[in-house]
Amino acid sequence: MKKFDFFNQYRDPVFVVKGHEDIVFKNNTFCRVFKSFDNLRKFAHLINFDMCPLNSENLDSYSPIFQAVESKQNFFACVNYSGEFGENTYYELTSVKRGDYTIIFLTDVSAGIILENTKNKQADYINQLKILKQENDELQKIRQKAQTQAFKIALINKASNIMRESMDLSVILNATLKELSMMFGCFKAYYAKAVNNEFLIEEIYGEENLKHSNIKFDDSVMNKLNKGEISTNYSLIEYVGAKPFKQPVLRIICPIFHIQKIIGVVVLLSYQKRELNEEIEILDAVSTQLGNAIIRAELYQKNLKNVKELKQALDELKATQLQLINSEKMASLGQLVAGIAHEINTPVASIKSNNEIISKLISKIENSDIKDMLQEINSIDSEAIKRISKIVLSLKKFVRLDESELQEANINNELELTLDLIRHETKNKIEIEKHFGEIPKIKCYPNMLNQVFTNILINACQSVKNTGKITITTEYVNKQLNIKIKDNGCGIPKENLNKIFTAGFTTKGVGVGTGLGLAISQKIIDKHNGKIRVNSEVGVGTEFIITLNGE
Repeated sequence: MKKFDFFNQYRDPVFVVKGHEDIVFKNNTFCRVFKSFDNLRKFAHLINFDMCPLNSENLDSYSPIFQAVESKQNFFACVNYSGEFGENTYYELTSVKRGDYTIIFLTDVSAGIILENTKNKQADYINQLKILKQENDELQKIRQKAQTQAFKIALINKASNIMRESMDLSVILNATLKELSMMFGCFKAYYAKAVNNEFLIEEIYGEENLKHSNIKFDDSVMNKLNKGEISTNYSLIEYVGAKPFKQPVLRIICPIFHIQKIIGVVVLLSYQKRELNEEIEILDAVSTQLGNAIIRAELYQKNLKNVKELKQALDELKATQLQLINSEKMASLGQLVAGIAHEINTPVASIKSNNEIISKLISKIENSDIKDMLQEINSIDSEAIKRISKIVLSLKKFVRLDESELQEANINNELELTLDLIRHETKNKIEIEKHFGEIPKIKCYPNMLNQVFTNILINACQSVKNTGKITITTEYVNKQLNIKIKDNGCGIPKENLNKIFTAGFTTKGVGVGTGLGLAISQKIIDKHNGKIRVNSEVGVGTEFIITLNGE
């Protein structure tokens, strides 16, 4: 209408509705962005609220367009538009009432929302990077400190070199005990960790007739150890409660400290009789470095564990994100199918009723030529109605969002269902060759497996340039169900074969593929404790082999 022509100056889409469904004006921007929408209901079904509780069976109540038209006051909402290829665009919808007219403005805010989402993701990545950097810095500091301390120990004796070269606590203790045993002529040496007022033997070198158990020293020895002094004497017993030696033994007990706290002791036993002077000083220096080495090794192992747990958590986060994408995709598909089924079933029921009435009327026609012609037409219409009803039923079976539990299903039937739904991709282009074996029902999630079959079959159709053939084979061997889907399309380059199940990887053009189909498919097969493999050769074709447990 000419009186609304001034809205053509607006950069945002504007259209005017008179009454309830009569679009009387669309500005130039609207026509360019949304092409040609003369039917308000058709356009309204592509505009949805960002968040809308499903508490009504009336689909119009979920449409912001119809709410804006029905509202007696001005109306505002944040909405999204589902495009032809499934892409979403976000708008701020504002409606203004002018008598019988409703003027609706759509302001594109997609860039802002996408930018905000991108900023949030970037902030998450930066935070994760910061945490990883902090962990790495801490690990580097520990390594640096270990190398510095180990270098100092290396100046004392050969055992110190092992402390510098290894972060394995058992290796450090064993090497140190070995070198000390050689230095002091010991027949036995061991390290015991301090546990309350006793010590727990952790590493033994030499005669290993001493069990890894708790030991306790007398009060005079403990007093020296607590003061940080090395206990050196000739003794007939090794520790309180031990069996006596046949002859006096040189017993050296060296406390190992860290930050003024005793963490363990090194016990050396030797039959040699000699004065200990410089050796005690060396032992004292080694004990200091050994204490640091033990703590470093424990911290290093702790950090390795933390890094491993962090990597595992990151892998789980990626898997969860992929599952959320899949769940959201299937939920959206379920809502879409519900809308399509509702829209199709009503006119189909009317057509079916008319078809039955016409069938009765035809029998009363006397002219045989006209009667035969109308019967043929009516028969074709009847088959078309059955075909439409079958497609709607197949769509409902395909999504089956309420089937969250394992259930028994015949995979041959599920493949037939999937082929029915993608017939538009194969008709007059792809020859489907089926070799369905005698297979038992298996416990599975049928709707998820249908999604896998759809992804693989659609990819196979798209790999065929003009005409081609897809061969589907099912077989039950050794309690394993094998599903093979083979095409004679263009094939997959060898360098891409190990990437096709990676989320985000796609060989299709921008806006055609998201790179999630096969990644989600692999997750679904993993959920079934199955395997999915691919064999492909450029110019020959591709074969996907899915193996499921048939028990």
